[in-house]
Formats: sequence, C-alpha cells, structure tokens
Amino acid sequence: MAGSYATGKKKFSIYILLTYLVLILFILVTITPIIWGLITSLKGTGEINRFPPTIFPEKLDLSNFYKVIFLSNFTTYFKNSCLVTFLCILASTIIAGHAAYAISRFNIKFKEQMMFGILMTSMVPAVALLIPLYIMGVKAGIYNTGFMLVLVYTSWRTPMLTWILKGFFDSVPIAIEEAAMIDGCTRLRTFYTIVIPMSQPGIVSSALLTAVYVWNDFLVSFTFVTKEELRTVSVGLYSYITQYGVQWGELLSAVMITIIPIIILFVLLQRKFVDGMAAGAVKG
Repeated sequence: MAGSYATGKKKFSIYILLTYLVLILFILVTITPIIWGLITSLKGTGEINRFPPTIFPEKLDLSNFYKVIFLSNFTTYFKNSCLVTFLCILASTIIAGHAAYAISRFNIKFKEQMMFGILMTSMVPAVALLIPLYIMGVKAGIYNTGFMLVLVYTSWRTPMLTWILKGFFDSVPIAIEEAAMIDGCTRLRTFYTIVIPMSQPGIVSSALLTAVYVWNDFLVSFTFVTKEELRTVSVGLYSYITQYGVQWGELLSAVMITIIPIIILFVLLQRKFVDGMAAGAVKG
C-alpha cells in the first residue's frame, strides 16, 4: 500500500516537473523575440548593422526612441490606434451585450439557428469582404475616414462577442433577476445593476480580445485608410521599411512602444481575464 502511494507520488512529481519545463520553454520561446527587439532598439545604427552582431549594446543609445517619438508621425499613429480601439471596444461591447442578453433571456423563435448564423458570420474570411466593403464605403462617402475603421471593426467583432457574452449571461441565475423585478426593477435596470456586475469577467475578457484584435490588425486599416494623419500603428510601422532598407533601430523602438498598451491592459485586468477564460472553459 505504501509502495503504491510512493509510486503514485513519484509519477505526480514527474508530471509537475514536466509541466513546469514545458511552460518555461514556452515562455522563453515567446519572450526571446521581445527581449532581442528591446536590446536592439537600445543600440546605435552602427552597432545594429555590425556583423557578427553583439548580444548586449556596448553603449545605451536612446536616439532611436527619440526619433520615433519626436521626429516622426508615430505619435499620430499611436493616438489613432488608441481612439479606434477604444471606440470599437465600447461600441461592440454595448451592442453585443444587449443582443446577448436578449437572446439569453427572451423566448425567441429559431434561437439556435440565429446563434449559429451569428457564429458563421464571424468565420467569413476578411479578404472575401474587402472589395464589397470598399465599394460600399466609397459610395457612402465614409472611405478614408476613422468612422469607416470603427464601423468595420465593430461589425466584425460584435458577432463573436455576442456568442461569448451569451454564455456568461446564461450562467447568471434567473431567480436573482426575478427577485429584483419583484422589488420594482425594470428589465433594463436589472440588466445593468445585476447581470453586468455578475458577468464582469466575461465582459473584460471580451473587451481584451477585441482590443488585441483591433490594435494588431493591419489588413483593414491598410485597405480603408490612406491618409497619413489617419493611419494606425500597425500600418505606420511599415513606414520604417523603405526602398533603401529597413531602419531596424527605429522600427524596433516603435514596436516596443506599440506593445506597451496591450501589456498594461493585461497586467491591470489579468485577474478578470483569467476568471473569464476559466469560466468559459467550464461552460464549454
């Protein structure tokens, strides 16, 4: 009996050790390009182009960051991305939240077919929609505007957010809402004061996924905006790739600045995000 217990404990310890080794390896593979980019951004142009390359900078050089922030249009790109991302998160979350709650609580005919249709719309490849959206944008007079970006991003993210949020709203006990309505709350007030606070992990997870998608997207921004003053960071980064070569120092400095907002969001909201992902996994 004791031998069996010892054997089981040994297997469990080996399993934990292998798990940590895999996780450490995954972290190293993920973080190495970021560290290398940061180190390279702190080198001078001569040291960056040197072969063989140096691992650590011989002298810290912040000129690349200075050029990106003060001598280029990167700050304009950064502001545009922040504004478009914020508006898209706000619009898609509000629309998807109300739609998901209606589907979750009301007895709607063909509800399952409707949810399947909503899911299918999010699976359509973006490339297949670019030409029709381009024609519609030109005819509507909104091509080459920030409104066009917000509209396209919101319409693409709303179906998926609706599907995700419905699962969280389904987990909120109906009895709590019924008790609130007996006390005089309207359906809408019940939604705002009870359902939304209880579904915070799901809402935060959806918002973060939307933020990452919009912030990193290149295809939509490159297709529907050509004005320099309206470009986002994902498109603006390509301005450092010229016909004369790649400006590695400035490019990697801009990349380091670009990833800061997403890192800050995940650090500040990591608890809600993990809770939301865990709850979604359990529902699945």
